[in-house]
Amino acid sequence: MGVIRPYVPVRLVMGVLTTHGELHDQVVEILGESYGPVLTESTHTPFSFTDYYDEEMGGNPERYFLVFRDLVDPSRLSDIKIHTNQVEERFATGRGRVVNLDPGLLSAGSLILATTKNRSHRIPLEKGIYAETTLIYYGHQFNALPWTYADYGSDRFRELFKMYRTMYMRQLKEEQKS
Repeated sequence: MGVIRPYVPVRLVMGVLTTHGELHDQVVEILGESYGPVLTESTHTPFSFTDYYDEEMGGNPERYFLVFRDLVDPSRLSDIKIHTNQVEERFATGRGRVVNLDPGLLSAGSLILATTKNRSHRIPLEKGIYAETTLIYYGHQFNALPWTYADYGSDRFRELFKMYRTMYMRQLKEEQKS
């Protein structure tokens, strides 16, 4: 029989997709109220992997990632996704979303994203939220899976998540010492 143990805390990473850069500070403030301060933020880059969001967002969005300082209990993922959906709705216009938030959990072995869309490779959590292993870490790098979104699977973003993993592993080690 297996022994039930507490979850190891993980790093909350928020993918942000938006056509309204002027909302940045408001989005960070709202998310910070719930998840603590942002430890680091990636550069903002044009989202050129697909035009899927262009019509809804009214143009070509930019992508960036917010990495939160405080580690989280991974069992909170569904509640985090529900909250980020509410934040998206807060900024939505008659056309649709102008901010898309993708909460993810970064651990030593993977990046897991939350979604409301059910697919064969997604695991139901609760309250209509599913989890998807988007990247897995082996061979000293993050590796994409057949369903990984093109931007997350890009060399650039996989290297970025590797850097975030290094930061996470350092923090986890320090927190376990104290």
